[in-house]
Amino acid sequence: MKIAIASDHGGFALKEKIREHLEERLLEVIDLGTYSEESVDYPTYGKLCGETVVSGEADLGIVVCGTGIGISIAANKVKGVRCGLCTSVEMARLTKQHNNANVLALGGRTTSVNDAFEIVDAWLEADFEGGRHQRRVDMLDNI
Repeated sequence: MKIAIASDHGGFALKEKIREHLEERLLEVIDLGTYSEESVDYPTYGKLCGETVVSGEADLGIVVCGTGIGISIAANKVKGVRCGLCTSVEMARLTKQHNNANVLALGGRTTSVNDAFEIVDAWLEADFEGGRHQRRVDMLDNI
């Protein structure tokens, strides 16, 4: 499985920790940047990650900015992206099970490293339930 990961400067430190965590899980990671804490614009990185997932170059994506809000909005502007901003393990599980989220957003200033690892793992391990949720996901994809 290939995971694209991207952040702005506010999410850089957490992105680096998540990248290492994913690599320890023996997952292939496509690091789309940013590569330092120098100020950059989160829309650039949210869009890039979303496009990488939708193109099929990556199976899933993870985006991080200070709160996760801005970069999740940017990622969701890419047609075909279903990005969920998650602050708990339960949210991460449900965003995959019910919404088939293909991009996960986290806040670098609002999420501890340990919480981020648990959220990422729960999201990766959850499966889309389909069924009654499929119709709604189809509706999202056609907005």
